[in-house]
Amino acid sequence: MLLDSVRSLLGRHVLPSPSEASQPSAQPVTAATANLAEDDDPVWPSARVGVVDRLWGEGFLYPGGAEETLRLAKPLGLSPASSLLLLGAGGGGPTCCIANSLGVWVSGYEENVRLAALANERNLRAGLTRRAQVETWNPRSPQFALHYYHHAIAIEALRGAPPQPMLAAVSLALKPSGQFVLLDTVADLPLDPGDPLVATWARLERRPADAPTELAISETLARLGFDVRIVEDVSRRHLQFAIAGWRDVVKALAATQSSRRYVAHLVSEAELWMARLRLMRAGRLRLVRWHAIARAGASPRA
Repeated sequence: MLLDSVRSLLGRHVLPSPSEASQPSAQPVTAATANLAEDDDPVWPSARVGVVDRLWGEGFLYPGGAEETLRLAKPLGLSPASSLLLLGAGGGGPTCCIANSLGVWVSGYEENVRLAALANERNLRAGLTRRAQVETWNPRSPQFALHYYHHAIAIEALRGAPPQPMLAAVSLALKPSGQFVLLDTVADLPLDPGDPLVATWARLERRPADAPTELAISETLARLGFDVRIVEDVSRRHLQFAIAGWRDVVKALAATQSSRRYVAHLVSEAELWMARLRLMRAGRLRLVRWHAIARAGASPRA
């Protein structure tokens, strides 16, 4: 499979030992991988950000990048008169993409402080600081302005947090009849944390070795006063985008030389995606999109 060829290709690069990793690389460094600090963030160091930017597009954390983001956003009918709550802003790719393409006012939220800072830097460079801003948030205890936003999107924002707090906070943040698009990972059956593949996926994604069921999220949305209109399994498209992204990176890596530090992060990212995609191919994980509407006058029930 493609990602197995990633491992084979990357295995031909001589990776540094932990002590060597902190030393300047003797290999040629391309412009794309120069000046990548290793210690600016424990989860999202600049070297890893560089890898992910190359895979999915600048500021995006997921396959499909801008194309997939607009696929999620366009059914909402966004316009310059709309306000959008966006959870899972990543490094600013989604906020810039939606604000620039659709003219909507975007309030983005990202759990990681480093990514939120990068997002606002990208908003500034794009001249979107008034239309797109990103703040940090805690998915386990979120708080947003009450009945403030016309619509909302959440792009894999849970990352192992329980769904109830986030979904309840969104229900309170939307105006009556506001639309909500949710994209997240589900598991139809409980995952075994003792399974090496599950354990690898959870460790590299830095999340618990579990995921909510599709039914649990649908029932929670209904209980919170949402009319769930669409529930779509988008796993196949996700797999196709992921394979395309890795294919492009493999081609680029084969044609150029990169720093050891960059390649080390590329190896780690490849291991993460090999675990994630194998779980999806086996049907043990799925990626699902919900499109729901806040019922006017509905009172959310805990």
